[in-house]
Amino acid sequence: MSDNADFQSQLIQSLKHSTEFPGCNEPPTLIETHISTVFLAGDYAWKLKKPVNFGFLDFTSLEQRKHFCDEELRLNRRLAPDLYLDVVKITGTPEHPVIGGEGQPLEYAVKMRRFKQEELFNNLLADEKLDDQLIREVGRIAADFHAGAERATPEMPYGTAKAVFDPMQQNFDQLRELITDPEQLQQLDRLERWTQARYAALQDTLNQRKQDGYIRECHGDMHLGNIALTDGQVAIFDGIEFNDFFRWGDVMSEIAFLTMDLDHRGANRLSNIVLNEYLESGGDYDGLILLRFYQVYRAMVRAKVSSFRLAQDLSESERKEVLEQYLGFVNLAEHYTRLNQPALILMHGLSGSGKTYISGQLAPELNAIRLRSDVERKRLNALSADSNARSAPGAGIYSQEMTELTYGHLAGLAKKLLSSGFVVIVDATFLKQDQRACFSNLAQHWLILAITADEASLKSNILQRSEQVDASDADLDVLAHQLESQEPLRPDEPVVSMSWDAELPLLEIRQRLNLTSPTPA
Repeated sequence: MSDNADFQSQLIQSLKHSTEFPGCNEPPTLIETHISTVFLAGDYAWKLKKPVNFGFLDFTSLEQRKHFCDEELRLNRRLAPDLYLDVVKITGTPEHPVIGGEGQPLEYAVKMRRFKQEELFNNLLADEKLDDQLIREVGRIAADFHAGAERATPEMPYGTAKAVFDPMQQNFDQLRELITDPEQLQQLDRLERWTQARYAALQDTLNQRKQDGYIRECHGDMHLGNIALTDGQVAIFDGIEFNDFFRWGDVMSEIAFLTMDLDHRGANRLSNIVLNEYLESGGDYDGLILLRFYQVYRAMVRAKVSSFRLAQDLSESERKEVLEQYLGFVNLAEHYTRLNQPALILMHGLSGSGKTYISGQLAPELNAIRLRSDVERKRLNALSADSNARSAPGAGIYSQEMTELTYGHLAGLAKKLLSSGFVVIVDATFLKQDQRACFSNLAQHWLILAITADEASLKSNILQRSEQVDASDADLDVLAHQLESQEPLRPDEPVVSMSWDAELPLLEIRQRLNLTSPTPA
């Protein structure tokens, strides 16, 4: 009987007027979605699953609803342990239900801690309160989460090339049943052809990603509406529990969803920042060849979902609103199909000159991927970026052999990213001519951004940085060694110079790289 929709409807009506939710003596606030009913009561939220079957999910039996409540708790405690508290029985009768009572369960609810709606990241963005520091924290959390997530075994059906492509093709097939405008249908045709062509080119890469362990039990729905700042801590919540295929996938697809969501909201700068923080923290630069492929897919999913209402009886104004939402996503998807002009920037300067700060400011302006020698050197030595590996100049992980290996590694990464159409910034000292020479043939458009500073400023900046957590281990002894051993820039090298405390020469950089306008995200 408890599997009957009418039975649950009576229960919902009773709970809607109840004054006996734990910790609350007044009726709750009710929120309904197509799959859940949520009661907000006091400091808590109680989430019930509706007895529905939509094909991609099945909550029709009480046993299934209990299972997925348990799954929701398990999965979301990975990223938001302070929000997801328990799975609670609802007992009594439909007319007089008891939350957490004894006896035969009528229903189950996920008990969550409430937070203010203004703490959601989509609302923080709308209120212009979502800053660089917060979005970097999301990138770090996502990278750490993916690193520890369970990996798909070879016999699991997730993450094969076919499993990745089938829902992409399904999007186009379903959209053609809803879209009637000839120009919009032509746009769908272009996007479909692009997706099919990229799939053909990337099949081996997709299958290799699974072999290499990048198909993992992800969050599944990582966008700004599912991220909140609670008690000063970033919490990513409401991951997908109801369908394994929606959750298990390539980690790059998950970060593609987040960056697509930011781009769609006009937060292109933050999109680039979270991507670079994610990559720097996790090191999955090889996955970037798939980024635009997955961004197109994620945008098309949103386009499809927004267009479902077109099959309903809508007023002219409602239809116009739905089409605007649809076009916002599909135009973004088409934007992703246009490769950026690849270009390369080599940072140049002594330790303490501000290269890392300046490159961090430059990357979002050019929608560039930044590679940091300090981070990659430690990654090659299985060290965390913030570990202390200080040693005498030329010793330890800073030996000549390790330095040559680091620059070779950076050149290999830059070559891969450039071939995929990215603007790349390599943040290293590049004080030796041979270090720069191995990058000079990687891109048609490249330059050296030389950062200058007087010795007093260099020393002051190094001492100030030593009091902070940073990947750089350079101290005053390293600076003294660099001052003695640096080699001058050659007259034939393409150099743009700036003082460490000057305004970034963006216009000159864009012109020199043949990027005549800001590269859109």
